[in-house]
Order: sequence, then structure tokens, then C-alpha cells
Amino acid sequence: MFKTIKTSQLQLLAMLAAMLLIVVFFSFATDGAFVSPRNISNLIRQTAIVGVLAIGMVFVIISAEIDLSVGSMMGLLGGIAAILDVWFHFPILLTVLVTVVAGLVLGLFNGWWVAYQKVPSFIVTLAGMLAFRGILVGLTDGATVAPTSSSLAIIGQSYIPSGWGISVIALLCLGVVARVYTRRQARHKHGVVNQAAKFEYGKATIAVSVLLGLLFILESYRGIPTPILIMGGLILIATYVAKRTSFGRRVYAIGGNIEATRMSGVNVERTKMLVFGFNGMMVAVAALILTSRLGAGSPAAGNMAELDAIAACVIGGASLAGGVGVVFGAIMGALIMASLDNGMSMLDVPTFWQLIVKGMILLLAVWLDVKTKKAQ
Repeated sequence: MFKTIKTSQLQLLAMLAAMLLIVVFFSFATDGAFVSPRNISNLIRQTAIVGVLAIGMVFVIISAEIDLSVGSMMGLLGGIAAILDVWFHFPILLTVLVTVVAGLVLGLFNGWWVAYQKVPSFIVTLAGMLAFRGILVGLTDGATVAPTSSSLAIIGQSYIPSGWGISVIALLCLGVVARVYTRRQARHKHGVVNQAAKFEYGKATIAVSVLLGLLFILESYRGIPTPILIMGGLILIATYVAKRTSFGRRVYAIGGNIEATRMSGVNVERTKMLVFGFNGMMVAVAALILTSRLGAGSPAAGNMAELDAIAACVIGGASLAGGVGVVFGAIMGALIMASLDNGMSMLDVPTFWQLIVKGMILLLAVWLDVKTKKAQ
């Protein structure tokens, strides 16, 4: 247990250190433009798309599977949303519902092949990556579907009114402190030794300070972007599912030791299928944000997005061997990937160099995961 805690703390510190280095480097390289309120707002909006993809992907990776189709699936679902909005003038709520249900169906389709037909997830999702992109090109005839309505634009382009934004951040700050208090009380009640109060409340104070600082920066521009509110809600839901439900515990157990989990009575096939279904819904939400932000459904949308999602999860501490990973870590990884994209774009770094850098970061993250496993 001590080794696990120590490793997780080191991973968190490594991510924070990497984020700090990225911020310092790009701040100097862009003469401070990287940390301007406008760019911070844009960066957070970019993070929301990768972050939502990473939320679904981390569950897949924890279950010792992989999904290479999320980029093409996001493009297809974004195309469906654009078609419903532009060609058929569906109401926004119906467009969202149909898109999310379509994501669930596509995810369950992948999961059925993996769980019940025993086809390796690498092959199933590789096939999906090709098929979904082909369906998208067929539906749109290779043309961009635009312009989307102002109603759909709310999802990816709007901002939360100032009063609401302050209220949301205030509630989050209170929640951080309350969580530390209730956790300490529960440990004390069950006779578990607590860490030093100064240490735990010190971490909570740092988190609150970061939230308040972020609020100040965003409010000095145009406010909190709506995609961040969506991602924040999904983070809370996914974290609760992973840590507080029997489904979450089964996912970790399957990734840790699938045969032992099956022998304990868990329906492994159904659980794996549901994991892919959940991932499909997260891809649908990311597709809605992307289509709304672009104001169009593009046949090229979501290209290589699976790289960012997988890299975010691995950088965030998820093990490709399964059984290890947390939602918050995946979000931190998404922030690092989005920061690299944003900073390199501001410096006009050629696209091929951006791909090389992200590929090497993914390779380094997996290498560190392998070395960590051998050391334990």
C-alpha cells in the first residue's frame, strides 16, 4: 500500500512539474502571450475536447483494452450532429440526444466484438477507425456540413455568466475542503490513522488557490467557457463511478486479473461491453463540443484524436497493462497535451514537428510505465 501511494504521489508531482516547465517555457518563448487571459481561455476550451475523450478512454485502458477508433468515431458523431442541425433542423436537445445515443450504440458495437466475440480490441477498433471515417465521408459526400445553428454553438462557444461562474467555483472550493474533512472523519471513525491535518488541508488550500486564480484569469477575459463546465460535470460523475460504485470496482478488477474476477462471479463480458458503451457516450459529448466550436461537421474532424486521448491517459498514470488509472490523472494528461499543442501552434512549429514531439512523449510515458512496473 505504501509503495502504491508513493508511486501515485510521484506521478502527480511529475505531471505538475511537467506542466510548470511547459508554462514557463512557452511563456518566455511567446513573450507572455501564452499566459494571457485570452489564450488561457482558449487553452482550457481545447483541453475540454481531449479531456472528455480521456475520461472515456481511461476506463477502457483500466480494463486492459484499447480504443483506436475514438478519433474517427468523434468525426462521425460530429458529422451526424451537424447533419441533424443543418440539413434537418432538429431542435438542439433532440440533436444532443440522438448524437449521444449514436455514440452509445457505436461503443456497444465495439464492445460486443471485444467481449463476446473475443476479437482483440486493437483489431476491432482499428477496423472501426477505418469504417467510421468511411461512413462519415459517405454521409457528407466528402463535403463540410455548415454552418451550424446558434443553438448548437452554445455547447462549444458560449461562456457562463459571471455570477454563475463565481458560484460554481465557490461550490467547488467548499467541496474540496468538505471532502478533506469528511474523509478525515471517516478514517477516524474506522480507526484508520490520518495524515497530518496541516498536510491534508495544505493540499486543499493549494487546490482552492488554483481554482480562484483560474477564476480570476477567466473572468478578466469573457468568463468560464461552457465546455469546461461540461467537462467538470463529467469528471465528477466518472470519478464517482470509478471509486464509489460496484461497476467501477469491477472494471479495475478486470484489468488487474481477469480470470480471478470471472471466478468471483463478475460478468466480465457485460462489464467490458458497458465500458466501451460509456466510452462511446464520452466520444459523443466531445464530438458535440468540437462540432459546436468549429461551427461545422468536417470529414477530417477528429483525425489523430485517439493519439491525444491515449497519451493523456498514459501521461496521467494509466497503465496499458490494465488495472491502474484515475480520471483526474487523465485530465492532467489532457491539459499537458493541449498545452503542447497550443504552445507549439503559437510558435508556428511545423505540423510534422508537433506530431514527432507528441509521439515521443507517448513513447516516453509508456516506457516510464514499464520501468515503474519492473521496479515494484
